Amino acid sequence: MSLRERVLLDGPAGKVEVFVDAPAGATGIALIAHPHPLYGGTADNKVVTTLAKAFRELGCVTLRPNFRGVGGSAGVHDHGIAETDDLRAVHAYARGRCGGDLPVYLAGFSFGAYVITRLAQQLVAAGNPARRLVLVGTASGFLEGLRRYETAAVPADTIVIHGAADETVPLANVLAWAEPLNLPVTVIPGADHFFHRRLHLIRDIIHRQWQHRAD
Repeated sequence: MSLRERVLLDGPAGKVEVFVDAPAGATGIALIAHPHPLYGGTADNKVVTTLAKAFRELGCVTLRPNFRGVGGSAGVHDHGIAETDDLRAVHAYARGRCGGDLPVYLAGFSFGAYVITRLAQQLVAAGNPARRLVLVGTASGFLEGLRRYETAAVPADTIVIHGAADETVPLANVLAWAEPLNLPVTVIPGADHFFHRRLHLIRDIIHRQWQHRAD
């Protein structure tokens, strides 16, 4: 059993809406970011809820914030810059609520994965790095709609999952980002950007790689 609740936090631009699932006896904290808000992304996205379920199965409290301008979150879209500040506020809330001793994991899908890499970089600079990252359909490079993402470097044990048939973020973009980092990418054959009919594979991959790479 887990306690589910909707929380409104004080963020840099006003309230940040966060959906919290807290299983009994949690051994970690997972902060999960959703896809692009201007293209329908919300905390209820199926990839995001799949990630949350995987982390709860691993014993984590999960937090799924809505980016600014989505749902009950105040503010307007800022291309990932101010959104990173909002995630810092959610991270601080999670540490205060659950205690500073629990490891923090970060995960994101698409635009959310890009913002998570920014947050992870800031946490490293602050001397408080996340324990591990999971990135799915990571926004990187030049995308349709004149969007370009300079995705930050991530640790070598980051779990990166991408669809071979991703029409939104071409697989080649993610491979070009990962190659200089010597970062493995797990590719799901036939999967599109939203992993239709393949969501279960995301959970399977996380569980398998978690066991192989767990501290």
